[in-house]
Amino acid sequence: MKVSFNELQGIGRKAFAAIGFAEGDAIDASEMVAWLEAHGLGGAEALKKGLRYIVTEDQSTSPTLVYQDADFSVLDAHNHSILGNASLAVELGYARARSRGLSITKIRRCHNRILIIGYLSRLARRGMNVTAFWRNAHDPLTEVVVGFKAGHPVPEICFYSLDDAPDDTERNDGITLIMANHVDLLPSLRSDYALTNLMWQTEEDLERLKDRALVEGMEVDDELWRSLKSLAEQLLVEATDASRGGAGAGTNDND
Repeated sequence: MKVSFNELQGIGRKAFAAIGFAEGDAIDASEMVAWLEAHGLGGAEALKKGLRYIVTEDQSTSPTLVYQDADFSVLDAHNHSILGNASLAVELGYARARSRGLSITKIRRCHNRILIIGYLSRLARRGMNVTAFWRNAHDPLTEVVVGFKAGHPVPEICFYSLDDAPDDTERNDGITLIMANHVDLLPSLRSDYALTNLMWQTEEDLERLKDRALVEGMEVDDELWRSLKSLAEQLLVEATDASRGGAGAGTNDND
């Protein structure tokens, strides 16, 4: 079905709140999904794949800071979706880069990683150069590199495979974020291993997709929409029950 950006963001916010996301995290998560979908990067499909796991996660569990020094931080997301764990890690890296000029932040044990791109767009708009990298241990081994220039709301993205992957490749379920407030970080790919580009999206490509989506709407899977709507209705029921329970005069003047 076709929906607008605002419709997808709005129902997503209510659904995430019903799952247990804090209000700010619910707003961030819904915006990340809608941002990716509007730019043709499959935000809705990524959410559909991860939603059944997200609803079972304990949203009160925050990422754990495993290691830090002046320029480098490692956080453990406890096998949760990046949707509920991006804020702390990204803002930590941003603060370090603002004060030190450069920061590296690693988020370990997370899924739905592509959905972090919408959040990184905010940092770029705030004047930060950002590069994100992660590896998918499939056959063939694939890697994703996302690069934002400071002041640019959309990135360049390269998704490629390593035809002759190294023998010591291990499962990778993390993201590496590199931020710099005065250095252009957009990567040029160089490797000792043969690379096969599966997708290359420029800023211009993504802007065209966004402009078309805002005019024509976005195609969202019917099953996902029903799931989000069902979750959003749960939030409405809970809010109504709470309102009824709180109706009437209080027991004292301070209520």
